[in-house]
Amino acid sequence: MERLTDWTTLARRWEQAVAAVPDASFLEFVPSEGEGSAWTYAEFDAVVDETGRALGAYGVRPGDTVQLVLPNHPAFVATLLAAARGGWTVVPCDPRSTPAELARQAARTGAVVAVCGAAQAAAYRASGTVLPLVPVAPQDAGVPAAPGPAGPGHAPADPTFPLSLMFTSGTTSAPKMVEVTQANYAFAGDVMAAAAGLRPGSRFLVVLPLFHANAQYYSVSASISVGATVVLAERFSASRFLTQAERVRATHASLFAAPIRMILARAEPVALTRPMENVWFSQNLTADEYGRFAALVGCRPRQIYGMTETAPAVLMSRRLNLAPTTIGSATPGCHVRLRDPDADAPPAPGGTGRIQVGGFPGLSLFRAYRDDPIATASTFTEVGPDGFTWMDTGDLGRLTDDGEVEFIGRGGDLLKVAGENVSVVAIEAALVEHPDVLDAAVVGMPDPVRDEVAVAFVVPTADAPSTLAHDLGLWCAEHLSGPRLPREIHVVEELPRTAVGKIQRFRLVERSTG
Repeated sequence: MERLTDWTTLARRWEQAVAAVPDASFLEFVPSEGEGSAWTYAEFDAVVDETGRALGAYGVRPGDTVQLVLPNHPAFVATLLAAARGGWTVVPCDPRSTPAELARQAARTGAVVAVCGAAQAAAYRASGTVLPLVPVAPQDAGVPAAPGPAGPGHAPADPTFPLSLMFTSGTTSAPKMVEVTQANYAFAGDVMAAAAGLRPGSRFLVVLPLFHANAQYYSVSASISVGATVVLAERFSASRFLTQAERVRATHASLFAAPIRMILARAEPVALTRPMENVWFSQNLTADEYGRFAALVGCRPRQIYGMTETAPAVLMSRRLNLAPTTIGSATPGCHVRLRDPDADAPPAPGGTGRIQVGGFPGLSLFRAYRDDPIATASTFTEVGPDGFTWMDTGDLGRLTDDGEVEFIGRGGDLLKVAGENVSVVAIEAALVEHPDVLDAAVVGMPDPVRDEVAVAFVVPTADAPSTLAHDLGLWCAEHLSGPRLPREIHVVEELPRTAVGKIQRFRLVERSTG
């Protein structure tokens, strides 16, 4: 079995980068309005220390959990690195979360402090959560100082200690909490930096939200691994993406298919004068979309496949892959196999199999689902005598004749809305909480921009008003956020079910498209 000392931490990777390239540019923040800010590795290290001391003054100690409700902002990065150095855990939350969602997240994670952006503070106060609220103003670099003595700023980092708890939608009504360790961040950064060809002087443009694993793993951690520069945009703008990439001299980026389609639809089709070196993307692009975007950025975008639980993207297309519709082959340093859904064996040639990822829990794979040992055990399906474990993603793939994996579909009740995992069960749970709803089902429908969107079907109670569909739209706006909002709500007499009571979702899809 590999020794614990064979694995490093994000804290150690950060210390190494600061020591090796202290005067190199680390973070350049590009706000939507006004002048940006920039820090070298040494300068931002001071911001990280100040953030750690400030949160210590709020009572944060090693082993504690901090709820992080911030948009793309330098304070997000500073808090993450301060947590790595101080031995505590962050809970990155969607800054669009409703008060009810924020309250549930705080209660489930046992957070002791909440760090909020100025635009998120009102929603957090409305949640009724009685935690110390640390506000971060747009002009702040990190968490502002607080009155009182600072707590311990550094703590010895255990590679398997959870650096973050990230919520991911599952097949139950409550999203699972993924324990992502110090070693996971370091491993993901090292693997993705090597795969992307990152090096000192590379400039990684980050437009995806920081609360996502994608931006944290593939962009920030990967840049730290080699001493590259993170160019952090406050928010994604499809119309300005190309001019922004040109202005900041971006060499690398990571996107989903939906933002790429938005860029093609809204941006001036002017190719970059400095071709990018590598662009990751995930989900489906047509051959025409792929070709047009490749011409604009000056390189062949590479499709990747990964999850919060896998740390790095474990499948990716080669730089010279001629089949951009596939998700490629195993990333160097990662282990992937396909297993027959009905047998513990590889699928027949050309057949569909479940995508499984091998590694060590807490080191190269996520550690566990917090407070859910049953889900953890069902995901880690095969454990060897040396601790090497196979994790079942629940997703399906097929091996092509060229040895590339073609993505077939997602397991479980998940939708992929503009790159975000959305649980249909969670949406259904919110709908049936309405007093005039007897039953509800949600399906995914194709969308030309967001890949999929949620469409709801509800069975009304006997005395429900005729305005139920409109009323539910208002209800959902209060209880669900962003990609979880149904695009359409249909009132129906009954839901199609099997003899044992399971909803036949495909019949709802047929009804919606017929």
